[in-house]
Amino acid sequence: MTKQQHFGWFLARGFGPQGWGHPYLDWNWKWTEPALYQQAARELEQAGFDLLIIEDAPSLGNAATLDLRIRQAFGGPKLDPLMLAPYLFAATQHLGVAPTVNPAAYLPYTAARQFASLQHLSGHRLGLNVVTDTGSARHFGSAPSLGHDAAYDRAEEWLGGIRDLWRSWNPGALIAAGDRYADGSQLTTVQHRGEYFDFDGPLNAIPFTDGEPVIVSPGGSGRGLGFAGANSEVQLALAPLDPDTIRAYRAKIHAAAVERGRAPSDIKILFAIQPVIVGSAEEADRLVAASANPDDAAVTYIAEKQSSDLETDLTALDFDKPLDLSVFGDHVSQGSITRLLGGYDPATTPLRAMLAKQAKLGRLGQGGFVGTAGELADLIEDLGETADNDGVLLWGDLHPVTVHRMLDEVVPILRRRGILRTEYSSGGLRGNLSDF
Repeated sequence: MTKQQHFGWFLARGFGPQGWGHPYLDWNWKWTEPALYQQAARELEQAGFDLLIIEDAPSLGNAATLDLRIRQAFGGPKLDPLMLAPYLFAATQHLGVAPTVNPAAYLPYTAARQFASLQHLSGHRLGLNVVTDTGSARHFGSAPSLGHDAAYDRAEEWLGGIRDLWRSWNPGALIAAGDRYADGSQLTTVQHRGEYFDFDGPLNAIPFTDGEPVIVSPGGSGRGLGFAGANSEVQLALAPLDPDTIRAYRAKIHAAAVERGRAPSDIKILFAIQPVIVGSAEEADRLVAASANPDDAAVTYIAEKQSSDLETDLTALDFDKPLDLSVFGDHVSQGSITRLLGGYDPATTPLRAMLAKQAKLGRLGQGGFVGTAGELADLIEDLGETADNDGVLLWGDLHPVTVHRMLDEVVPILRRRGILRTEYSSGGLRGNLSDF
């Protein structure tokens, strides 16, 4: 029997200029207004998707890369995705929404109260994509920027404290019968004194009926995988989409979960893919061949995009010399650096080769993302059957044109094969994830 899988959408641009740099900008949707996102969210729910994850980067980066981050809207502007979430909940009934949140930006008590409110208001469909963007600390009046692993330590303390606050209402505290609403003796007085945060409880909020908000994490480093194993219900995974790599990645996450006293089944691992869907195999072959030798303009475009992601101006470097890794500060994501390197040795490989590899396209099922709807369905089905994959995250703007371009043909194929759900049950986002 074909394995049913979970599907999500990763809004990689965040709450920013959807469609910028693409012809569909001229559909004249306004990215600062909710209608664009509500329409796309309704389409995702109609397609049977479990959740939408919204990227965010609260900082525009350092002075050296500021222009690179906003020139083509790679890194900004961005509005707060947490504020967008209620509009998406109002437009849907089953779709989970996981805005990105940064522990540096939210004091634990405030965060626990706001997130609890959204969990109730949404019908228990809130997820939280917890990131450890260390370069943003200067914006929030917090301690100086932390190193990579220390930022994860802070995130674990932050999340643990929030969970303590959520659980400060013990079973039996809420009565809501007769002349008694609640029993104060059943509340836990939280007194948190940690390395990064000091706060008291209990929380001024009531317990959840269908579980706490779902925790999502994207970290691919050793410390990031450890955080996921300990805390996450969904892991946003970035890795080559071949069975061996996926099995190895899943094994790391599962081992991290077991090490922290959890079961492997506690985490759904969803691998991100940004497919280019075309009408025929011949068209796919033509696009791949055309990208084999990118010109200077294509290489420079990739360098600008990577400069935004890495908060490091690659365009100022000599593309024909090896890459000196010392140009990256401690705040730069190790996963982003690894993806730039693409398996090359930076000591001997010219930067141009790394950038050119990023510009090259590949065929679906052969390490790339160009193919027909049927080929995408074949890949997803194969990964579920041969690598026991939990599901995928399609990656793109949250724009109706983008959603339809990726889903119009592939959704019927996936449903005919029994891979994609045709209906939802109850229980909010946790219910979506536990249906199978």
